[in-house]
Amino acid sequence: MKQFGITPKILEFEHCHEVGAHFQIGKGDLVFISDRTDEHYFKDTISNEAYRVNYRKYVSGEPTDVMVEKIYADIKDYEYTRVFGIGGGTILDVAKLFALKNTVPVVDLFNKELEIIKDKELILIPTTCGTGSEVTNISILELTAISSKFGLAVDELYADYAVLVPELLNDLPMSVFATSSIDAFIHAIESYTSPKASAFTRLYSKKAMEMILSGYQTIAEQGPEARKPLLNDFMIASTFAGIAFGNAGCAAVHAMSYPLGAVYHVAHGEANYAMFTEVFKTYAAIDPNGSIKELNLFLAGILGCEPAFVYEEIEKLLNHILLKKALRDYGVTKVDLETFTEAVMTKQTRLMANNYVPLAREQVLGIYTKLY
Repeated sequence: MKQFGITPKILEFEHCHEVGAHFQIGKGDLVFISDRTDEHYFKDTISNEAYRVNYRKYVSGEPTDVMVEKIYADIKDYEYTRVFGIGGGTILDVAKLFALKNTVPVVDLFNKELEIIKDKELILIPTTCGTGSEVTNISILELTAISSKFGLAVDELYADYAVLVPELLNDLPMSVFATSSIDAFIHAIESYTSPKASAFTRLYSKKAMEMILSGYQTIAEQGPEARKPLLNDFMIASTFAGIAFGNAGCAAVHAMSYPLGAVYHVAHGEANYAMFTEVFKTYAAIDPNGSIKELNLFLAGILGCEPAFVYEEIEKLLNHILLKKALRDYGVTKVDLETFTEAVMTKQTRLMANNYVPLAREQVLGIYTKLY
């Protein structure tokens, strides 16, 4: 059986002040938002009676279980009925946990040893065009005990409202635009070849890939500033990709990127790009005749090349957006390759179950070695 659904109600606004007017954010609201986003976009729309949390005050890098527990200790006496997450994927993922009745200990929550009950309304507002977290039921943290990212995927983490405001992308730096939009592209492509993919998820996957690659072609021809008129398209594409992978799942690219992100603090989208094409070349070598054949024909039509060369052409295009690096350029050692492989095979089984074809330990290590 395959299943498809879009759980959050999706709202679109032109401007942030409309969001404030609609939701009347104030007393009884817990708002995850950076100081910068608050000052630039929501200064006059969020009441001072709301409890604001700037998670950057708790951690400088990726969010961790320890950080979530520190935030919980600070806000536990504040009575709230709604949670707003306004930010990139990390902020949205953290905000999701605070809509639950039981949040700590976080490791117990992620191991599903706590009763999982959602007892607050959850409103998610992305400020990047990559994670699709606003429409998924997944929260990803670095769990310090295992030194790797780990995902909790339960229906209680779905938002009640996913709110899209393209104005929030206006001053997104090119580097953040690049890593987030590449993440969205990989969500779309991984979900397309997932065994859980259906006609419905592939519809969203294909449209997201088409919009993102078309945008990249424009940027490659005209330069980084050409992204500005396309920001609404990229935000929509990110949400489309989120709907696709929220139903069909991501796979080995994400699983293999997590150790790189956790150990060397590489941005999530960049870590995905480091793994992406080699994983899909490996898939195609193992079984070229399944859904990957359909995918490659679709991509070839967009890229104007033969299906056999789609991944080379994608790398050429993506390198206009973000230059791909070898793993050694991040400081990765040969010893790390074995450690990363072990982490993927033992800690990322949720993702590896969605692979186009099963990958053995030797094949995962082989991919890492080729990328080294």
